[in-house]
This record gives sequence, C-alpha cells and structure tokens, in this order.
Amino acid sequence: MKTGVISGPPAELLVAERELLGDLRELLATAGSPEENLAVLRQAIVDLDQLFLLVVVGEFNAGKSAFVNALLDAEVLEEGVTPTTAAITVLSHGPASRRVDPDGVVELTFPAEALREVRVVDTPGTNAILRHHERLTREFVPRSDLVLFVTSTDRPFTESERAFLEQIRAWGKKIVVILNKVDLLRSSDELATQRRFIEEHAASLLGFVPQIFAVSARLARASGDGVDPAASRLQSGLPELEAFLARTLDDVGRLQLKLLSPLGVGDRLVAEQRAAAAARLGVLRDDLRASEQIDRQLQLYRDDMQRDLEPRLAELENVIRAMGERGQVFFDETLRIGRIFDLFNADRVRGEFERQVVADAPEQIDRLAQDLIDWMVDQDLRLWRSVVDQVDRRGRESAGGARLAGSFEYDRRSLLQSVGRAARDVLQRHNHRQEAEELGGSVRDAVTRATAVEAGAVTLGAVTLAVFSSAAADVTGLLFASLAAGFGFFILPMKKRQALERFRERTDELREGLTAALRTEFDRELNGSLGRIKDALAPYDRFVRAEQERLGETDLALQGVQERARRLRAEIEGLVERPEQRLGEPPLAVAEGESR
Repeated sequence: MKTGVISGPPAELLVAERELLGDLRELLATAGSPEENLAVLRQAIVDLDQLFLLVVVGEFNAGKSAFVNALLDAEVLEEGVTPTTAAITVLSHGPASRRVDPDGVVELTFPAEALREVRVVDTPGTNAILRHHERLTREFVPRSDLVLFVTSTDRPFTESERAFLEQIRAWGKKIVVILNKVDLLRSSDELATQRRFIEEHAASLLGFVPQIFAVSARLARASGDGVDPAASRLQSGLPELEAFLARTLDDVGRLQLKLLSPLGVGDRLVAEQRAAAAARLGVLRDDLRASEQIDRQLQLYRDDMQRDLEPRLAELENVIRAMGERGQVFFDETLRIGRIFDLFNADRVRGEFERQVVADAPEQIDRLAQDLIDWMVDQDLRLWRSVVDQVDRRGRESAGGARLAGSFEYDRRSLLQSVGRAARDVLQRHNHRQEAEELGGSVRDAVTRATAVEAGAVTLGAVTLAVFSSAAADVTGLLFASLAAGFGFFILPMKKRQALERFRERTDELREGLTAALRTEFDRELNGSLGRIKDALAPYDRFVRAEQERLGETDLALQGVQERARRLRAEIEGLVERPEQRLGEPPLAVAEGESR
C-alpha cells in the first residue's frame, strides 16, 4: 500500500481545513440546513483522504466515454450506449474488474498508469432521459476536484450544457472545457468560430474564460490499415491536453486543487444558508412590522373607542340632566302653600312625578345603554376579524423555497395557524345577544353598586327610576314630616330649599355614578378584549424576535467562517509559488486503488 505523508505547511493547511469544515458542519446543522447539504459537506471532509477526483461531464452524444478511453489510451468504457442504459462510472487503478453498487454506480478498476493517483468519473449526459442520472451527476459534482466539461462540434454549448455548467460553477470547481469531435470541422476557421462562441458564452456564465482544448477522441484512438497511431494521436489535439493535465496535476497542483475543492463546497453551502437566512429575516421583518402594525391598530382602537364613548355618555347624562331639570320645576310648582294638602296624598304626588319628571327617561336610558353595549360588542367583533385577516395574510407569506425553509417555516406556520385558530375560535363563539346581555348585566350591577340602589332592578332605566323615585320620596317625605310635626307653614320655604338641594345632589350623584360606572365597565371590557388579542399574538411575537436574534447570530458566525475560508484559500493558492513545498508523494494520505 502506497501512502503519501504530508508534513510542514501543507499538513498544517489540511488540519486547518478539517477544523474549518467541521466548524461549518456544526454551524449549518445548528442553523437547520437541509440534510442533503450536511451530507455533501460530510462527503467533502471524507474526500480529503481520497484520491484526486476528476469528473467528466457533458451532454449525451458529446463523446464523453470515447474521450475518457482516448485519455487513458485504452478501451475501458463502452461507447455509443443510450441514455437508458448509461450510468455513472467510477474508474480507479487496479486489476480489471467491474461491480455495480446499490445506487447503480458502476465501479471499474483498470491497470492504467494514469489512474494510480487519480480517479476518473464518467457521467450520463446532462440531457439524459432518466432524471435520476442528473441527480447522481449532481451528487458527484460537489465531490470533484477538477471538472472536464465535454461539448462537441456538432452541437457546441447547448442550452442544457450552459445550465449545467452554471451549476458546476456554483460549487466553486475548477473547470476545463473539452471541445470534442473537431475532426468533423472542415477548416480551422470553423474551429476558431466555435472556440469564440464557447469563450463568449462561458465567460458570460462563469465570469472568466476557462481553458478550452479542441480534441478528437476518434483520431486519438484511430487504428487500422494505413493509419499511423502516433501521428493520428498527435493530430487529435490530445497531447496538448495531456501536457496541461500533467502540469496541473503534479504533486503541488493536486494538493492545491484537493484542498480548494472542499472550500468551494463550503462557500456554496454558506452562501446558500446565508441567502436562506436573509429570506427568513425578510419574512420576519415583515412579520414584525405586521405585529407592530397590529399593536398600533390596538392603540388606535383604544383611543377611538375612548373618544367615541364620550358623546354616547353625554347623551345619557343629558337625559338625566333633563330629568333633573324637570324635577326642579315639578317640585318648585308642587311644593307650594297652595298645594299643601296635595302633599299629604303621596300616591298622587308620586304619580305626577313619574308622569311629569320621569316620563320616558328610563326607556331613553335603556335604549342608549343598549346602543352603547351593542356598539362595544360590534367593535370588538370587527377588531378580531381584522386581526384574523392580518394573521391569515402573514400565513400566506412563505419564508423561501421548501428545501431551505426547514423547521423555521414549519414553526412559523404552526404558530400563525395557532394564532389564527385562537382568533377564529373567538369569532365562532361570538353570540351577540349573549355577549350583550352579559355586558349589560355587568354594567347594571356596576351602576347599582355606584348608586346604592337595592338589587332587583333589571335595567339601567329601572335603576334610574328607583334613584329618582327615592329622591322624590326624600323630598316629599321631608316636607310631609315637617308639616306633620307641626312646624307650620312658615318653615315651608326653608324646607323646600333643603329638599330641592338634596334632590339636586341625588340627581348629580346618579349622573356621575352612572357615567363613572359605565366608564369603569367600558375600560374593563376594553382592556380585557385587547389583552386577549395580545395574549393570542404573544407566542408568535416571541418567536419572531427570538428567530431574528438567532438568525443574526448565525449570520455573523457564517461571516466568520467565510473570512477564515478566504484566508485559508489565499494560503493554499500560495502553495504554487513556494516550490520548496513540492512533494514527491501524493499530497494526501491515500491508499492506492481505494474506492470512493
């Protein structure tokens, strides 16, 4: 078993990279990165101990298998198969053998010298009929250390090839473009035209012009009568590619690419996670704005309700004030010497009082009170409906693609659904009549307590009538008692003034007690309603703020990983400038012929 031993700075770089990738894996796992991303990163760490991986990709019929055979100068791969039978094939050094793993990947060993320190992967076409071929190809691309992208002169740089090339670039892989089947071109001008076409399109996709080699796999393997294999191979353009690969894949070159490849994978995963986090933060910012908007709405609702309550209470006060004024007139006209004998007829006085003073005031008060209660119940219902609508709108806002959303989107939707259910339950349980009766009972009880009326009155009007009747009885009773005691008519004016003052006091007490009790009950009901809404929204509000904090901390940590990767990449790229670090053995501890 032939094993390379790394010492000095390269070994330190390897240790630093393992530590970096391990930290990134833990960070991504904590951040809720998809399992497939974590699997890719785990594989990238494992591949640091594997042989250099050269992956050949391209469209079906681009001649990839023929190209690999020409590169190895041996008939290793079957050529001309259809996409339905094509499979990913991994070539390693060893005695000729073939096996198929459970995933359908063909593992070939072959005693080609070029395979001693490099594994070659031949993939199905990017336009393969079976979509699982593309899935497998995309699983191998992140593991590659160098990608040979094969296109052909009969269909150069097709749309599917451009799309796939962009995906490869996203993984930060070094890409070399192979233009195959140049023997089909009729002139060097045609070749130059196709090369420019590929350069322009590749540059627009990749941001740089990759190395492009024009070859003919058919000429490289040409044989038969009258064919000079050496001359044909030289004419094929393959020697230029072989020389490039020899320079690129020397000891330091392989080490450099081997160490850079996992960093490219890490960069891709970090960028993807940060993009997902940015999308989530965007949704959370909108959620927080929605929550703050609801808070503002609740405050405005409170202000509007308190403002709109005043004219309604003023109407009630006006009814009582008018009744008090009528009472003043009534007693002024009734409590006179000329009607002294009428005062001894309490029933008559009481009847006149109720007709002239009370009149329809109890009915007015009941109507105004009921209008007030109905208004409060209706406004509360409208508020809950508004909250439900806003929560439902936020629930329809997604946090990004399903693959990256993960538990964040699940937790967010679950909480929003919980809030929505709680709010809808309130709406479904809403019974206007029942709620109005309960609120009316609370108001009546509060007013009864405030006015010291004995329990038993069933409406606010009845409470008012009881208070006024009591006040009237006090007035007439006081005067009657004075007269019955023999104080004489001369004290009637003085007693009348005292009685009327007492009546005004009782009237003011009723008016103030009624409005104060209504305000207290109104505030209690208003605070209760707003409190229930805030309680329903509280779990999601806490989730939004906690997630914002967590995502912010994670993003800072990911930025730190990116900075560490940038410094490490600079050191790795500097290896090629330090020839004293060139190694005679393979750059990493590997076993010859070790399977992937």
